[in-house]
Amino acid sequence: MTQIVVCALYKFVRLEQPQQLQQPLLDLMLARRVRGTLLLAAEGINGTIAGARSDVDTVLDWLRGHTQFRDLDCKESTTTVAPFKRSRVKLKKEIVTMGVDSIDPKQSTGTYVDPAEWNQLISDPEVLLVDTRNDYECEVGSFEGAINPGTDSFRDFPEYAKNQLDHLKHRKIAMFCTGGIRCEKSTAYLKQQGFEEVYHLRGGILKYLESVPEEDSLWQGECFVFDDRVTVNHKLQKGSYDQCHACRRPITEADKKSEHFVAGASCPRCYLDISAEKKVRLLEREKQMRLAEMRGEAHMGEDARTQLQTKRERKYQSKKED
Repeated sequence: MTQIVVCALYKFVRLEQPQQLQQPLLDLMLARRVRGTLLLAAEGINGTIAGARSDVDTVLDWLRGHTQFRDLDCKESTTTVAPFKRSRVKLKKEIVTMGVDSIDPKQSTGTYVDPAEWNQLISDPEVLLVDTRNDYECEVGSFEGAINPGTDSFRDFPEYAKNQLDHLKHRKIAMFCTGGIRCEKSTAYLKQQGFEEVYHLRGGILKYLESVPEEDSLWQGECFVFDDRVTVNHKLQKGSYDQCHACRRPITEADKKSEHFVAGASCPRCYLDISAEKKVRLLEREKQMRLAEMRGEAHMGEDARTQLQTKRERKYQSKKED
């Protein structure tokens, strides 16, 4: 089977005109059939891309050819099924949204801790271990003893810190996230709020799973990822979770046996939030996806557009011949 490289990357760096990078970067991704989404903002770049080894390397080489991205932070895994359907480069206000304008991770952030030293740090009883990810991500898997802040989005973190963290009581705080980017901002935020001894896992959970042998690991469960794999296990292979196509949250086989699960339209988490009108639209989308699958066609994304264009050209050619 063909191995597809999945590369998560980010870098906080001052970009004076990020819009000038948008179209050339998108054109390169399309030309090399590299799928995924990259975010550009004045504060840097963030995202995940996937494709053949040589094609992903071409995109990374192009980025690293720009001085500001020379030491771009990357975490890689492989899969045999394409995890993205589209190629996108978006302009954003923030590459990871906290909603606090005064935070600048380039100026002040927590102390980086390499994966090899992480177990020792979080085993210290004086260290408060905080998972900075969203609630549904924490539920899928986390480090032993980590606190789940119960946030629905990263925007909720400042409120959690205000209500639950005390710089006089919590002298040592260690934080982690999927790839490291949210911790760059959350530790910078805590430093701004007067917390002095703040640590974060370099490269995030993905780098930890890549670097630390499973028999030595303090990780429990699987890691949620923002692509069609849904989760990965300790070997960075596709995990056991599926995804609700209505709310995009991870679901188990037990969830799919629930009376509230309707493929493509609802799951036990979101069935109360889905209106009858929206459910009709979701069910129609699910139907079209299944029909496309039966025909061996793509339902959405770049491949679907290519197939549609091919159909139109064949139809046009057929009319000409008639």
